[in-house]
Formats: sequence, structure tokens, C-alpha cells
Amino acid sequence: MTKPAARVPQRRNARSNRARILATARKELGRNPDITLEELARAAGVVRRTLFGHFPGRVALLEALAEEASESFRDAAVAGVTAEGPAERALAQFALSMWPVGDRYRMLLALARHDLGAERITEIIKPARDEVTSILERGQRDGVFHAHLPPAVLSAGLEALTVALLEQVNVEALEDDGTRSAIAMLIAAGVPEKQACAVVGDVAATATGEAAEAGEGPCP
Repeated sequence: MTKPAARVPQRRNARSNRARILATARKELGRNPDITLEELARAAGVVRRTLFGHFPGRVALLEALAEEASESFRDAAVAGVTAEGPAERALAQFALSMWPVGDRYRMLLALARHDLGAERITEIIKPARDEVTSILERGQRDGVFHAHLPPAVLSAGLEALTVALLEQVNVEALEDDGTRSAIAMLIAAGVPEKQACAVVGDVAATATGEAAEAGEGPCP
């Protein structure tokens, strides 16, 4: 009679260990794609046998991270979709919705050069890339964004900018909850700074259920 009850904490502990390993892997692989599984186990605070019990090898761990990231990007892309309204607002909403999964994105880019390959990475983040390109196309048609670059090329540039800003946050050279990155993205797309600040401030306030004060925003 005691065995079923005893298994519950064991399963809970196993889930906790798995989540800790994945969280540590996202962080450490983003810093050093060549880190060994033994080093990851130590960083996660588990023994090597525990890590290999969940992930028999590097490929299994990376595929688990890829699936986790893919789900996160799909959810964020859906949350960031704004089919109606100004394109600059849609881009701001998308940027803010993607920021929380930025670490996973940065980790995937690092792995693209080593293990998963560019095609697998493209497959994972394609929904997000397609959504940004669609928003940029709409904004260019409406005259909101500058049109000297094709939408897909401009999207790639904004993507690189976001990754660079995330890197600066990770090395503690920049503090950002996503609003500063979103403003930078809008400015790079061609929106005047004052307008970009106002749009991002309003979108952020709406997302948190707070009313934006007139004249207030994330810019000084």
C-alpha cells in the first residue's frame, strides 16, 4: 500500500530534475555550445547518472530543447499576431511577446553552428520570421516602415538587432524588460523615436491591463 504513494514524490522529483536540466542547458549552451554533458550536470546540480537517465546523449538533450523552443516560438508568434490595426503597433506587440523566449532563441542560434543545423533552426523559428515579414510588408504598403529593403531582408536585420540587444542584457550591459528592444526595432524599421516610444508604451500598458498616462512611455 505504501509503494504507490512513494512513487508520487519520485515522479515529481524526476520532473523537477528534467526541468532544471533543460533550464540550465538553455543558459549554458547559449554561452558555450561546446559544453559537455558532465559540465551541464554539475551546473544543474545533478549527478551525471541523473542527466543521462533523462537524456541518453547530447542529441536527445538538444532535440528536447528544440521541441521546447519550437513550442515557445509558436505560442509567442500566436500571442504577437495582430491582423488589424496599425502595423507599427503589431510589430511592437510581436516584439514584446517574443522577448521572454529570447534566451531560447539565442541558444538555438548557437547550436545551429554545431549540432542542430541551419535547416532545423529555420524550421523551428519559421513561424516567427514569417509573422514579422508579414507585418513589415503591411507596414511598407501603408508607408509606416521604410521600404529601401525587402521585407524579408529587413526582418533578418531586426532579428539580428534583437539578438545583439539580448546579448547585452545577458552580460549586464543593458537592463531591459523587452520595451527598449521593441522601441529599437520600431526605430530600425523606420518609425520616428517619439512615436515608437508612445506605441510601445501603449502596447505594454495594454498587455498588463494598465492605462497608459498621456505623455508617458518607456523613453526618457
